[in-house]
Amino acid sequence: MKHTLNTLYVTQPKSHLMKEGDTVVVKQFEKKVLQLPVHTLGQIVCFGFDIYISPPLMAFCAENQISIAWLSESGKFLGRVEGPVKGNVLLRRVQYRWADDSEKALSIARCVVAAKINNSRMNLQRFLRNQLGYSFEEIIRTQVDKLALLLSDVEACQSLDSLRGIEGEAAGMYFGVFDHLIVQQKDSFQFKTRSRRPPMDRVNAMLSFVYTLLVFDIRSALETVGLDPYVGFLHADRPGRPSLALDVMEEFRAPLADRLVLSLINRKQVLEKQFTIQGTGEVMMNEDCRKTLIVAYQNRKKEVLVHPFLDEKMEIGLVFQTQARLLARYIRGDLDLYPAFVWK
Repeated sequence: MKHTLNTLYVTQPKSHLMKEGDTVVVKQFEKKVLQLPVHTLGQIVCFGFDIYISPPLMAFCAENQISIAWLSESGKFLGRVEGPVKGNVLLRRVQYRWADDSEKALSIARCVVAAKINNSRMNLQRFLRNQLGYSFEEIIRTQVDKLALLLSDVEACQSLDSLRGIEGEAAGMYFGVFDHLIVQQKDSFQFKTRSRRPPMDRVNAMLSFVYTLLVFDIRSALETVGLDPYVGFLHADRPGRPSLALDVMEEFRAPLADRLVLSLINRKQVLEKQFTIQGTGEVMMNEDCRKTLIVAYQNRKKEVLVHPFLDEKMEIGLVFQTQARLLARYIRGDLDLYPAFVWK
């Protein structure tokens, strides 16, 4: 069985990364703290402004198809260094034509939104199975039923604008009961509404951070199979926005990112003291909290499941690339429909 390539997350300020033979070395204050063989790495992600990467290592990573990305401490994308663009130009040209064809774009976007709604429902249903007799059961079950009705609306939808409206309505239903899924540390972790830039509560800060990790992995998977992550079908084009990566990420938000955040809160693996509130109201995670999320995310990617379309066992981290390959096959005409990832 194939294994997921590692992502090296660097969170410690004043870290120095350099090349040593065919390895990547991380030093802090001239002391070597980590050394990894390059063939185990898929990408390097640096958090903060005070991390140095030597030019020889940048060139080495570019030659070996290892991307290097810089994010702010809160997870805002700052920049990226990578080697030559990978992929088949013929596939990308078809992708661009499809993105300009409303019917072709709708055929993919409809599958993505249906998977997102289904996976959101599964999250809520899974919670109810684990919390028998929960005081908010009826409220949550009502939203589960409403989301089921929206699935039929997706199938009948005839325009991207209408589909985006359905997707927004479904997100509102799902996040409308999200706070009820938090059963521990209620005084410290409350969710009223989704706030992105900036996150205005601890739950949103965690969600945004994990979504950032997720979109980076999906972007890399799309590039590996030759697709352009910036040209999507559901999300409109916008300079600097990886629209296709955001499209595919919709399939994984609820079952991977949301469940991970809820689990860490309900198991008390993150605590109130690991967050600070800025003068603007923005909530920031400290380094320990970011490390907890990164470790939990990496461990989750190593868990094994059976892919619902291929009926093959694989690590969750490999599902991103599998979905990218399936999407490429659909665009090439090898499949009759894009089999978006439906969590079971």
